[in-house]
Amino acid sequence: MPLKPTLTVQSHSFPCGELWLGSYGGRLCLCSWAALPHHSLVERRLTRLLKAEAVEGTSEVIDLARRQLDEYFALRRRAFSVPLLTVGTDFRRRVWRALLTIPYGETLSYARLAARVGSPLATRAAASACGANALSILIPCHRVTGSDGSLTGYGGGLAAKRTLLCLERRGSVTPI
Repeated sequence: MPLKPTLTVQSHSFPCGELWLGSYGGRLCLCSWAALPHHSLVERRLTRLLKAEAVEGTSEVIDLARRQLDEYFALRRRAFSVPLLTVGTDFRRRVWRALLTIPYGETLSYARLAARVGSPLATRAAASACGANALSILIPCHRVTGSDGSLTGYGGGLAAKRTLLCLERRGSVTPI
């Protein structure tokens, strides 16, 4: 019987919490908040869709992601060059690509995000795609807000979302 492919995972502590980083086939496919139940759902979804087995360890791409995230939190990096692997439906992948176009320190509403991917009536589906994003921070779903600018839903929790936006807007982790 052939061995299952491996999803290599490792946890790292960062200023706003512990993140699980995961790689598959030389690309990062996981950057998920460890403290919330959401993490285990994301990892299980990835292993199922990739038909892989999660194994704790490290890889070159995990090491690269960790270094770049350290630089991001130290205010020395605004964009990431880590090779990413997104696993999801066509609609979710379109949403995730659109998230990558939101400039550092800026926000976009879920409604405008839905319109940006060509589905202006799919605000809830766009929000759901953000919730299914397995590459938190690197695919910046923390930059998406309610139509009134309010902070709503985030896999890492609203405190982490607020912290990330403060970091990007003000160069500190002081709440907005």
